[in-house]
Amino acid sequence: MSKRLMALLSIVERDKGAKLINVLEDLNIRMNFQCVGFGTAPPEMMDIFGLGSKDKDIIISFAAEDTVKDMMSNFGVVFESHSRFGGFMIILNTCAASRVLTELLTHNTSNASEKGNGAMKNEHHNNLIIISVNEGYADSVMQVARKAGATGGTIIKGRLAEAELVAELKETKIDEDREILVILTPLNTSRQIMEDVNREFGITSKANGIITALPTEKAYKI
Repeated sequence: MSKRLMALLSIVERDKGAKLINVLEDLNIRMNFQCVGFGTAPPEMMDIFGLGSKDKDIIISFAAEDTVKDMMSNFGVVFESHSRFGGFMIILNTCAASRVLTELLTHNTSNASEKGNGAMKNEHHNNLIIISVNEGYADSVMQVARKAGATGGTIIKGRLAEAELVAELKETKIDEDREILVILTPLNTSRQIMEDVNREFGITSKANGIITALPTEKAYKI
C-alpha cells in the first residue's frame, strides 16, 4: 500500500463546490478545503468550454495515492452520473507531507487501484502556473499571460503571511494583500508565460510578483 499523498485542485462554478466535496467524500477523499475565486477567461472561451459564470468555488483536496488512482481509473463512470460542475480538476504530486497527515490519509486505503495503469505519468504535459502579485495587478498579469499563450486563469484573493521576511530577503516592500493567479497551460507555452510575466511583474516591480510552476499528473473537465 502506497504511503504517498496526492493533491487535487478543483475549480468549479460558484455554489457547486459543496456538491463536489460530497462526491469526493464518497470516493474516500475526505480532506477538502474550499475557498472562492474569479475566472479570467473571456466570454467566448467560457462558452466554448462550457465554463459558465466567472465566479468560482475552489476546492483543494488531499488523499492517498491509491485512492486518487482508483478515482482516475473510474473517472468517467464516477462523474457521468453527476451534473456538470462547470470547471476542471487538476491532479498534482506532493513532494512532502507531515507524518501525521500521511498516516491519517493512507490509513485503511485499499489496493483496489492496482487495476489501473500503475505509476501515473504526466500524459497531458501541463504545468500549473501560480503567480502571486500585489492586489490590483492580476488582470494586467493575465493580459500579458494571454498574449504569451494562456487561455484563461483563476484569481484568488489572499494575504502574504511572511511579507516582512520576503521583503528582507529581496530588499523591497511587498504588500500583504495579494492576488493569486492560477493558470493551467501546456508545457510548451508555460516557459514563455513565466518569462513574460516575470519581465513586467517580477519581484522587483511594483507588482512584486512571485512566480512558480507545478507539473500536473492529469487534468479533467468536470
